[in-house]
Formats: sequence, C-alpha cells, structure tokens
Amino acid sequence: MVHTKLSDQPLPALMEAAANGDWGSEIIFHGRVRGAEKDEEIVALFYEHYEGMAQSELAALAQETAERFDIPSLSCLHRIGEVPVGESSVRVVMRSPHRAEGLEALAWFIRQLKQRVPIWKWGVRANGERFPSPHCEGCDRHEHDLG
Repeated sequence: MVHTKLSDQPLPALMEAAANGDWGSEIIFHGRVRGAEKDEEIVALFYEHYEGMAQSELAALAQETAERFDIPSLSCLHRIGEVPVGESSVRVVMRSPHRAEGLEALAWFIRQLKQRVPIWKWGVRANGERFPSPHCEGCDRHEHDLG
C-alpha cells in the first residue's frame, strides 16, 4: 500500500493503526521547520510546487521506493504553502518486515524527494519577505542523513 498527498493544511494527528503481522518495523519521520534558514532567523518556510507534476512525481517515487526496498506500506504527506517554525512540513511512515530495509528506504526516499519532486522552499522573514532556500543543503556531504 502506497499513499501520498500534498496539502496546504497542517498534518493531521497520526493515529495508531492495526499492524500487519508481517511488519516488524514502523518508521515515522517528521521533517520540521527550523527557526533559521541559511543562518538567518525565519518565522516559516513557504513551499511552492509545480501543480500536478509534484503529486504525480511524489506518487511515482513512493511506488519506486516500495518496490526497490520491498516496503509493503509507505505513506508520505507533504505540506505546501506556508509552514510555521516548529510544524511538520513532511511526514513519512514506512512499515517493513525489518528495520534495516525501512531505515535504508527512508534515507533514500528523502534524498530522492528533495532531488526529484518539484517542490521548492522559501525562507519567510518576520516582515513577510521571502528568500530562496537550498533544496538539499548538505546532501552531497551527508549521504547517510535524512535531511
């Protein structure tokens, strides 16, 4: 089961779900907005996207990840629009037989999402002014990192 969604609303609460007896691992990742971007204090990030293409590419990436890493359940919700500091901008839930493939799949999925899905982020200053933010800062240096 693969599910993806882009939303301009805060992410809904994550409810405990009945687990399949074959899943020994459930990994939940929340990407949250930090209070600084490019060493500059911000109040929010603004996520802009290529409508239509972003959703279809996110869905294709999720399906590819599930097949590549044998992940039977993957869900990704990604915010668009303005997301205040402290709130989640993305949530990924992966369920797999073992944690190793889930952790590896999550790291790969997040890297690919930042590279392939047409979603761009802008830092938002207290006065409302926006400035471009790197899409994948540090990805080359930290291949093992999730963000």
